[in-house]
This record gives sequence, C-alpha cells and structure tokens, in this order.
Amino acid sequence: QVQLVESGGGLVQAGGSLRVSCAASGLTFSSSALAWFRQAPGKEREFVSRISWSGANTYSADSVRGRFTISRDNAKNTVYLQMNSLKPEDTAVYYCAASRRRYYMPTADRYDYDYWGQGTQVTVSS
Repeated sequence: QVQLVESGGGLVQAGGSLRVSCAASGLTFSSSALAWFRQAPGKEREFVSRISWSGANTYSADSVRGRFTISRDNAKNTVYLQMNSLKPEDTAVYYCAASRRRYYMPTADRYDYDYWGQGTQVTVSS
C-alpha cells in the first residue's frame, strides 16, 4: 500500500521561507517521479513542481519558478519543496503526488498521478 505523508507546513510571513517534506512508503521510490500540487480555497488543484526519479530533471510552474525548489533524497524516500520569497497567494494546502508507473515522467496534469498525500497547510500572511 502506497502512502505519501506530507509535513512541514505552517504559518509564515510574506517574504519568508518554509520547507515541506513528503515521506513515501510502499513505492519503488528510486524509480518514481514525484510532484507537488497545491489547492487554495475555492480553487482547482494546481501543479507546482515535479522531479524525476533520479532528481536530475525538475520542472516548476511559472508562478513559483525561481522561488521554489523541489529536491529528493532517495536514501530517505523523501521529497522536499523549499519555498522562498513566499507571497500571500502561495497560501494553500500542498499535496505530494506520485505515478504508479516506474521511470515515467508525469505531466503537470493532476490526472496523471495515482497516489496522493493528505496535504499540509501553508499560510502566508501579508
């Protein structure tokens, strides 16, 4: 059974930084690409960033590029999202996601992902 467990969310002031983590189990982690999505109240879930199984390839949405960095530690089965220069519009529940297909780089479409965590709340105050 695949489990993705996010942690590290919280309240931060605008301009501040936060790092969220996602610990995976039941997944062949080192051959699985992972991604972060977010969902603000009343809005659709949107793609944030994704990383390949090796960590060599990453891609981020325009809205966060240059401020957020996705990384992974295959020895710890954990993926991270370092968020800098946070803005109030970054306030959302952040979700970790993975595809069941090995050595496959999913798109930014949420329907391309099979497994989801429960989410962690990130709130940025102005």
